[in-house]
Amino acid sequence: MTVTAADLDVVLGCFDHALRPVVDRDWTRPAGDVEWDCRHTAEHVGDCLLSYAAQLVTAPAGQYVRLLGTVEDGASNAEALDVALTGGRLLAAAVRATGPDVRAYHPTGRADAEGFAAMGCVEALMHGEDIATGLGVPEAIDPPRDVCARVLARLFPEQDVEGDAWQALRWCAGRIELPGRPRRIGWKWRGAPLCE
Repeated sequence: MTVTAADLDVVLGCFDHALRPVVDRDWTRPAGDVEWDCRHTAEHVGDCLLSYAAQLVTAPAGQYVRLLGTVEDGASNAEALDVALTGGRLLAAAVRATGPDVRAYHPTGRADAEGFAAMGCVEALMHGEDIATGLGVPEAIDPPRDVCARVLARLFPEQDVEGDAWQALRWCAGRIELPGRPRRIGWKWRGAPLCE
């Protein structure tokens, strides 16, 4: 199983489809369980995915590329959403352009393009759900289960969670508890390729 730029495209489509209809709501409301409001959470997604793209194109061995993506003051909610999507689309382009032997720094292991694509999927899905929850439409984030299954296999290979892949991914990322499985605290994913 591999996670590709096409999977990231699908996730970004889910993100946009869920949040574009609610850009007229108050994005200063808290986003789910995170410490930010909806607007700052969208900014975080854009910054994070842009940073992942920078990692791939620069391929540093021991640190993050010192880059910060922000939403300009005065930008509308729709424009804040566009910042998140832009970061994601740049990451997808970087994933497509990166050779299989490229590795770049991430605190969870030197990651390849597949790893950064999978991490980008998790960031967009989890924080998309945070924003949707803050805006009163938590059910709007409903990603394809096959994409969730590939992301799970790539980032959380040690976890064996039966059932719905979206719920399993949410559990692995510390968002929910499952029957017989308490909510994960202090979790992390595997950045390095599974063969390394």
